[in-house]
Amino acid sequence: MVSIFSSIPTQRTKQTQIRKMENGSEHKPTVMVTNDDGIDAPGLRSLVHVLVSSNLFNVLVCAPDSEKSAVSHSVSWQRALSVKKVEISGATAFAVSGTPADSTSIGLSKTLFPSVPDLVVSGINMGSNCGYHIVYSGTVAGAREAFFNGVPSVSLSYEWVRGKSEVDNFILAAEACMPIITSILAEIKNKTYRQNCFLNIDVPADVSNHKGYRLTKQGKSVYNMGWKQVTSEAQGGRMLSTMTMDSSTSTEACVQERPSSTQEHLLFKREVRGAQVDDEDGDYSFLQQGYITVTPLSALSPAAIDDVEFFKGWLPGVCDRVFPSS
Repeated sequence: MVSIFSSIPTQRTKQTQIRKMENGSEHKPTVMVTNDDGIDAPGLRSLVHVLVSSNLFNVLVCAPDSEKSAVSHSVSWQRALSVKKVEISGATAFAVSGTPADSTSIGLSKTLFPSVPDLVVSGINMGSNCGYHIVYSGTVAGAREAFFNGVPSVSLSYEWVRGKSEVDNFILAAEACMPIITSILAEIKNKTYRQNCFLNIDVPADVSNHKGYRLTKQGKSVYNMGWKQVTSEAQGGRMLSTMTMDSSTSTEACVQERPSSTQEHLLFKREVRGAQVDDEDGDYSFLQQGYITVTPLSALSPAAIDDVEFFKGWLPGVCDRVFPSS
């Protein structure tokens, strides 16, 4: 399944597209942007800036009003959502008090925007989303929700490395993925785009020297997480993504003694205890090699064929099992 491909249009092609749209001879497609880092996050703002500056699209934004990293595909049922219009140059934007999935859902509902966008792009996330961490990712969920609603979508993440990466890298990441976005929209216009999956894209930290696009599969990489007893809700690192934990958060508020077990409430925070990367041909491995990984995803990962075959033979005999009475 793994392959290298390139679909970078020539500068002349880009200029022709822009001239046609400026002359009104071609309808601009609509792209809606969401994320899980919040509507003020530099990744989203950089993506919107690049989309708007291209003059190729009508740009909409519908994103959480604050950080919602690692909330996966959670949705809001028991409370009403608060929605507020936000000023973002060149785009029509709303901040939503809910999750990434909520934001995508209400953005597609025609309650905020007059029509359904042609494409949803969720990102750019601060931190990669590969392997099993795709399950935790709110960024991926923003794209998956669009897929559930029959709208083509892409989740987009940048492998942020603390101490090395810079905010300007989000602009470079967005520009590096523009050929993919424009190519998808061309396929949508021609009614040839695949409807049974959506794409998860990860951009390497050294985006300026990336090795091109690489079609990959979801691997099995995962960070082993544990729990640490703390004395304040402010203690612990901030989750940059489902693949990265920033442990540099200030702990000035955490000066109390460790709470004893007799206290009414015990406080615990997640902590990273190591990484497990055992997929040499998976998305995370190729990302570390410097490729922009492009991974087709569906709603849920299906079980392996040999596992399905096992249960095919196992299930008919379930009712024949005899259990001792208690």
